[in-house]
Amino acid sequence: MAVAEAMIAHYNAQDADAYVALMTDDACEAGYRGEVVRAGKEGVRSGLKAMFAEYPENRAEVLSGHMLGEYVVLHERVSRSSQSEPFEVMSIYSFNGDKVSRVEFVR
Repeated sequence: MAVAEAMIAHYNAQDADAYVALMTDDACEAGYRGEVVRAGKEGVRSGLKAMFAEYPENRAEVLSGHMLGEYVVLHERVSRSSQSEPFEVMSIYSFNGDKVSRVEFVR
């Protein structure tokens, strides 16, 4: 759970480098049971940097979290800016050892 929470802290600091440092080299981010939206550590890094440039106020608040074996599920409220409506998402973190290998988002 600590690694996923650290990733959220790096996300909120808009530190893509620190975020991907907690991932495996072949990690990805994807829709739940769906299409990969950011492939590999470098794909995640460049995708996050582009998103942070577009949404400089972007933040995620963890509403609750659960851990089961090699999985962590976080219920988050994300706001892109002070003018936009926040939305909720479930993030499912899969691990390979102490590194995140995949993050899937349910929206």
